[in-house]
Amino acid sequence: MDHLEETMEDYEYYSYYPEYSSPEPYLEEKVYLGAVHWVSLVLCGLAFVLGIPGNAMVIWLTGFKWKKTVTTLWFLNLAVADFIFVLFLPLYISYVAMNFHWPFGIWLCKANSFIAQLNMLSSVFFLTAINLDRYIHLIHPALSQRYRTLKNCLVVIIFIWLLASLISGPALYFRDTVEFNNGTLCYNKFHEHDTDLTLMRHHVFTWVKFIVGYLFPLLAMSICYLCLICKVKKRSILISSIHFWTILAVVMAFLICWTPYHLFNILELTIHHNSYFHPVLQAGIPLSTGLAFLHSCLNPILYVLISKKFQARFRASVAEMLKHTLWEVSCSGTVSEQLRNSEIKNLPLLETTH
Repeated sequence: MDHLEETMEDYEYYSYYPEYSSPEPYLEEKVYLGAVHWVSLVLCGLAFVLGIPGNAMVIWLTGFKWKKTVTTLWFLNLAVADFIFVLFLPLYISYVAMNFHWPFGIWLCKANSFIAQLNMLSSVFFLTAINLDRYIHLIHPALSQRYRTLKNCLVVIIFIWLLASLISGPALYFRDTVEFNNGTLCYNKFHEHDTDLTLMRHHVFTWVKFIVGYLFPLLAMSICYLCLICKVKKRSILISSIHFWTILAVVMAFLICWTPYHLFNILELTIHHNSYFHPVLQAGIPLSTGLAFLHSCLNPILYVLISKKFQARFRASVAEMLKHTLWEVSCSGTVSEQLRNSEIKNLPLLETTH
């Protein structure tokens, strides 16, 4: 009984995103969990390696090269959210690689958690907005032409960032560090002594993220996709099949990447009552977190890179950039040749003057 009480006291510090840590497991568990954590690191590393150039390219094109439209504004903000998120991934990768030891201090613990949740949520919200916008644009063109303006788009964008900030805000207040198992843990300190209040806040925090950051967006995207199929079949509307495959791919990627993450977060709520699922959480939370992080590098691939229009505009932008660069080099070469010829012509004159 004493051992159980000590174990449950250890679980006081548990909330696994990305503050996950664990007591010393048995030797055979170490090998298994080590392999799972390495898989998590590979997923996070892949998200970083692919997410930085992919989202940076989208930001460069939509923010600086292309004309500002409703579509480019959606993709710009989506890419900004994903880019900022993957930019902070090395902190989480280091955290897992150092056996869940946080050496970066309390302020980075707060800031990293806030920025991670802010950009994860805003990314999900922008995906939902893009799906709704595409559905209205294709099925209700008159309504789209009337309300689909840059001004209205900016209002929705500001609302999305504010909503994501509001949901992520508690991380700035509750995040804390504590010395634990010869290391430093970055975790949600919901309350220091009141167990009931800790449990209540943990439940609210988890369910709000699940409902607002997963369930509603998934339902919205799925309903848009199903309605699009029904409307097209009913009205015999001719729409390129690339739209169907793109939307389906986006919904499936969202489902595959985010479902395990939220399921394990809900399962984690049982840790306050018993330790039965603790080994499952030890393996599942880092793995599902890495899979969720991977979604940040899939957005530019699914939504932008598979678009034929994007590919054409990208090739045109690159061709224009190369043409401009070659023109500058050519001009530079011409100017240097002119200067050289001028020096040669003036050389005898300079000699005679001496």
